Amino acid sequence: MSTSPAEARSTPVDGVNVLGSLSPSRASDFTACPLLYRFRTIDQLPEPPSEAAARGTVVHKVLEDLFDLPAPERTPRQARSMVEQAWEDVRSLDPALATLFTSAADEAEVAWLESCRQVLRRYFDLEDPRRLEPAEREHYVEALLDSKLLLRGFIDRVDVAADGRIRVVDYKTSRIPSEAYEAKALFQLRFYALVIWRTRGVVPAMLQLIYLGSGDILRYVPDEADLLATERKAEAIWRAIRTAQETGEWLPNPGKLCGWCAHKPLCPAFGGTPPPLPPTPGPVTAGDDLDLD
Repeated sequence: MSTSPAEARSTPVDGVNVLGSLSPSRASDFTACPLLYRFRTIDQLPEPPSEAAARGTVVHKVLEDLFDLPAPERTPRQARSMVEQAWEDVRSLDPALATLFTSAADEAEVAWLESCRQVLRRYFDLEDPRRLEPAEREHYVEALLDSKLLLRGFIDRVDVAADGRIRVVDYKTSRIPSEAYEAKALFQLRFYALVIWRTRGVVPAMLQLIYLGSGDILRYVPDEADLLATERKAEAIWRAIRTAQETGEWLPNPGKLCGWCAHKPLCPAFGGTPPPLPPTPGPVTAGDDLDLD
């Protein structure tokens, strides 16, 4: 099995009995459906590529590469011109994406590429990248908690002001969620803010979710109490994961999202049978955080 992006960048923790590692995406999987977490993290079952996920990956790639250019060149026209190369780049890294469309001349692919450009155009209505100089892009972070749980993941963008204030930015190609789901959406950024606080000793001044699907920005100012609560939540999720691992009870949680789940045929809630559990020696490492929706 090839080394994951997070494992390739992870810092060895010498002399420490690490419980395991957790990313916000995998934490979200478990809270949404423990069985989904099992399929993705324990069984590591493949999932067919989707146009929506691929669009997110391409848009993220363009927004990352855009800041390699001199500030005056970071224009909507330039971003539009970068889409096809970004698609070629991400497709070369993931051969499964080649199955999305039948050929380079596929009308569906042409329309899909245009949808990527439309999403990117919306970004320029929300920010002017010519006035930004991010400190980090696609930034891998990790922190070992006192409980010996390793938190890790990839932050889309970190901005650092001249006075040292930190802004954590995440791009979403989906639409802004309703207020009922706002806390769930912010958990990912609180998770990253916690890691930054634990590693740099600074609480980020702003958490910012940019929803390119609807053209909205969700901002939140965290404090130490927020981040301590996030730490407790991450540790509670990890304890629940370990309990499921020890008992072998990875329970399904049927809901509205089941219709989009690639593993529905294997789910007992829909008459399916999960595969036998693979052996899990040592601590579970809960995947990378590459959720590019």
